[in-house]
Parts: sequence; structure tokens; C-alpha cells
Amino acid sequence: MGKSKGFRSKTRSLLRKNPRERGKIKITKILREYKAGDKVVIKIDPSVHKGMPHRRYHGKVGVVTARRGRAYIVSVTQGDAVKEIIVRPEHLDPWRGK
Repeated sequence: MGKSKGFRSKTRSLLRKNPRERGKIKITKILREYKAGDKVVIKIDPSVHKGMPHRRYHGKVGVVTARRGRAYIVSVTQGDAVKEIIVRPEHLDPWRGK
């Protein structure tokens, strides 16, 4: 039998919460609004499956380009290419850079 190649394969340690982070998600994380041009960090919340980006984008900084329904379109660089991914706000954090 071959190995499973699902969407969340090889994420055992990546998509794991610490015991103190478990439980319901904070409502402010869901209701946070982002405008076009805002920089965001893609931080996957494993307890919310809807609108979850691929694991390769976890920890990346992107720019919000538009809104699509409840989700946002975020431009992320991957090597030389610029990818546009659709992510819900539960998996986004505002970027606190310099």
C-alpha cells in the first residue's frame, strides 16, 4: 500500500497546538478586518479546517490584495514566483515588522 498524500500530510508537529492554546478560538481573530495592502503572517490554526492554506505557506508574510466572501486573497512569494492564495482570517495575523 502506498503512502497517503493528503492535504495535511507531514503536518504532525507543524499543525499541533500547545496544551494551553487548546480550546475555542478567540472571536477577535475571526472578526479582525484587513484592508488591501496590509501585510499579514499566515499562521495556520489547526482547529479550523475551513479556509486553511497549504502547509508550505505557514509562517510566510504576504500582502492582502482583495477580499472574497469571508476570506482574503493574499499574495505570497515562493521562490521567484508570486502566488495568490485564499485564506480565512482565522489563519492570519497582522504583521508586526520593523
